Amino acid sequence: IGELAVNGTVNDLAMCGAVPKYLSLSFILEEGLTMKEFWELLVSIRRAAEKAGVSIVTGDTKVVERGKGDKIFINTSGLGNIHPQAHISTKNVRAGDKIIVSGSIATHGIAIMSVREGLEFETTLTSDSAPLNHTVKALLDEFGTDIHLLKDPTRGGVASVLNEVARDSRLGVNLFQQPIPVLEEVRGACELLGLDPLYVANEGVFMAFVPVEKAEEIVQKLRTLEYGQDAAIIGEVTTEHPKQVVLHSRIG
Repeated sequence: IGELAVNGTVNDLAMCGAVPKYLSLSFILEEGLTMKEFWELLVSIRRAAEKAGVSIVTGDTKVVERGKGDKIFINTSGLGNIHPQAHISTKNVRAGDKIIVSGSIATHGIAIMSVREGLEFETTLTSDSAPLNHTVKALLDEFGTDIHLLKDPTRGGVASVLNEVARDSRLGVNLFQQPIPVLEEVRGACELLGLDPLYVANEGVFMAFVPVEKAEEIVQKLRTLEYGQDAAIIGEVTTEHPKQVVLHSRIG
């Protein structure tokens, strides 16, 4: 939860084209939380902040009665500087733009649900939580305003983000199922639980809307970066079926 608190705010800033600098950090603690648990949490927050390259500059702590706090709540807010080459906006999305996803989807949501449901896999499935600001900065450094829009598909997943973009841009989206990267164990868990990976939460993945002529170059760049090795083009923006997302399935 500590790592998620830091990365969530860092990534929200990065999706705006900002370089995160400073975070606030506030806790609501329930009576009975052990110092051991709290210390482990603080260590994870420190590590996450160091990895993201941000400083925690202010915060607050409150304690509530036992039974009224679900152990701990964490609140973070962040400040950063807009990258000088960034111009990120839904208004920039154009028909013909390609849609890139930076990595395998649905891993975070399934990692959490597999623990809750008691599912076991041959390999340990862990959250994809990661600070995406360094990856985004590398793209903005090289491609600047060719990055039309950035979105992180957290709650609601990839499908919800695409529907929001289609609605707000008044354009349509063609989504292609075949190239969407999904880990096999995640795909299997989704089938067991009756879930669609496109609607499962992510914490270390982002989507980029880019011009068609730059799309392949941007994908190749992403694949050289720490959190972009599984990057793929998964869709395109179209003037057909405005405000709708159409999925082209594996079987056509």
